[in-house]
Amino acid sequence: MDRKRLEIHPKNPHGRAIDQVVSVLQRGGVIIYPTDTVYALGCDIENRGALERVAQIKGVKLAKARFSFICEDLSQLSAYVKQIDTQTYKILKRYTPGPFAFVLPGSSHLPKAFKGRKTVGIRVPDNPVPRAIVRHLGNPIVSTSIYHEDELIEYDTDPALICEKYHKRVDLVVDGGLGTNTASTVVDLAGESGPEVLRQGAGIFLG
Repeated sequence: MDRKRLEIHPKNPHGRAIDQVVSVLQRGGVIIYPTDTVYALGCDIENRGALERVAQIKGVKLAKARFSFICEDLSQLSAYVKQIDTQTYKILKRYTPGPFAFVLPGSSHLPKAFKGRKTVGIRVPDNPVPRAIVRHLGNPIVSTSIYHEDELIEYDTDPALICEKYHKRVDLVVDGGLGTNTASTVVDLAGESGPEVLRQGAGIFLG
């Protein structure tokens, strides 16, 4: 097995393996990891240098990057999102964990790299691997998919091939089995006119 690829059981991730991933993140590393949809690039949201690396890999400036925050559960929202109303919370409760990214109003306590942003994207994926990583790390990791809408290639789904393609640019590929070629559904909950689906993906949003 490639030294930069770490196999983790997709349903029952072993604590020692998760600790290895967290150690990489704590050192400012960039990882590729499975979600409940496509594989994603990520790092500790508190590490500015790592965030810059993720943005560079994606070919965007960090100030304009649209990264989502991977949270373990909704209890982490209060640190990054303004107080939300009961209806919004009910929607989040209904659709998480799941293949959705929700756009919510950002709080004044966002990490420095995200200061001043009016909205943030929040994900609670239905996959125990990224949620275990976040739990052991103690704060969210960023998520930006390696999915290319105009280039549906096998690198996006097979972690061995993903590692072959990205091993020089990331510190670790977390192998949680085959991914999919369908990204998450993005739903804007920050607008005044009610929920709006910005991108239709794997999740079916019924309001």
